[in-house]
Amino acid sequence: MPQFISAAEAVKLIRDGDTVIYNNFLGMYNCEQLSAALNDRFRAEGHPKDLTIYCTAGLGGWAPNTVCEQIVTMGAVKTLYLSHYASMPVTAQMVLDNQIEAYNLPFGVMSHAVRAAASGQDYIISDAGLNLFVDPKYKGYQLNERSKEELVEEIWIDGKRRLKYKTPKPDVALIKASSADSLGNISMENEPVVGDPLSIAQATKRRGGKVIVQVEKVLDAPRRPIEVMIPAVLVDYICVTPEQTQIQGIAGSDPHFAGDVPMTDAALVEYAKGHASTNPKDFAKRLIAERAAKELKPGDVVNIGVGAPEFVAVEAARVGMLPQVALTVEAGSMKGLPMGGLAFGAAMGTQAVCTTAEQFDLYDGGGLDICFIGALEIDKEGNVNGHYNPKKLSGIGGFINITQFTHRVVFCTTFSAGGLEIAKDENGLHVVKEGKFLKFAEHVTALSFSAQNAHDNKQEVTYVTERCVFRLGEHGLVLTEVAKGIDVKKDILDLLPFEVKVADRLIEF
Repeated sequence: MPQFISAAEAVKLIRDGDTVIYNNFLGMYNCEQLSAALNDRFRAEGHPKDLTIYCTAGLGGWAPNTVCEQIVTMGAVKTLYLSHYASMPVTAQMVLDNQIEAYNLPFGVMSHAVRAAASGQDYIISDAGLNLFVDPKYKGYQLNERSKEELVEEIWIDGKRRLKYKTPKPDVALIKASSADSLGNISMENEPVVGDPLSIAQATKRRGGKVIVQVEKVLDAPRRPIEVMIPAVLVDYICVTPEQTQIQGIAGSDPHFAGDVPMTDAALVEYAKGHASTNPKDFAKRLIAERAAKELKPGDVVNIGVGAPEFVAVEAARVGMLPQVALTVEAGSMKGLPMGGLAFGAAMGTQAVCTTAEQFDLYDGGGLDICFIGALEIDKEGNVNGHYNPKKLSGIGGFINITQFTHRVVFCTTFSAGGLEIAKDENGLHVVKEGKFLKFAEHVTALSFSAQNAHDNKQEVTYVTERCVFRLGEHGLVLTEVAKGIDVKKDILDLLPFEVKVADRLIEF
């Protein structure tokens, strides 16, 4: 049976040089209390040090130096394996400044690698990432000069080139859950999504490592077996932390996120309308969502990405499409209304929750009809950089798994960034002030999405901005639509650093 100890006692078990694996998706199921105790120990003792952190998503809370990021920024961590860095801004800058060894791999690949490690495998074989920055011919997953480990190899099977990824070797697992029953079994009934807690525990125990779980409460009786997420036999230590929150950075607990209060489709639509952003800074994103949502078809299974795509979910509700489609997020929610901001990964009124690995099984298998996802750069061929430039490290997250295997891909981005101001009146849309940074480039800095892959996979690709729409044509971008009021030459063509084909019939929206 697991031992019940304090968070301070638990982190004493982490040794110098250990590989610590977190079950974490940004602000979801984030073990803040264990992280705080780990930070306190390092401040007091200077140990544990030289840690390696493996997290299939990212640890931060979208603000500089939040509690789960501090163990990195204080200097206790030697190596990072993450899919997402944007929610850890200080860490991201440390990586760009070559201060820490760091790697960036696709979220779905990392999740599947954890599951494979649980079953004793040393690597997985995947098509995710072929001809993209993680491909060995680019080695873009090595984020700076410090980062020299070879994590990905090419392999040929039955005449087909594929990618071989290493699996993790954790010494300690840190997991947040909702409760432990009287026998020490772990459940996650209050979490909006769950991640891969069982696989993480199994992978750690397989190596003789320690599994530490923080929970809000201990139940008086055993759970029903079907409700147990991690069996007690796989848990070494339990820390009871009644002060833990449901979502990092958001006080309290919302029963809607855990499904304790069901919501009808009609209630979700009204909720979305009532919570639509009125912030002027979001105006361009709302315009993008308004046009992007027109790509939805009844019956679509959909992925909603972070940033501008978050607004597509609200727009789908506004126009009555929400009940007709299944919106999903890679964290594991199915149906309902995906949340944005700090709550990204949660969904209001979700009907089911999968583990992350199971959700990526769906995505990698072509189970998505359409996805809405952001972009940092787009080039003349239609390639997209969604994760990196020398001044901003976002991390790839689920981008590759989502965009590489989805039938219809919709990129949602402003035409420029850094001070863009637009206005709309009875005459249409007007650019008041152009942003400092154009989102279109002759060649993308890093390859997150390949137009050639899209052609080979017969994908339909659309690029939606606040002022115009491009489609992926046979030889690159084709301008197909323009917002009313926009001057095609002055506001689009003259700004692009390359020539672009213009459709014979330019549609106004």
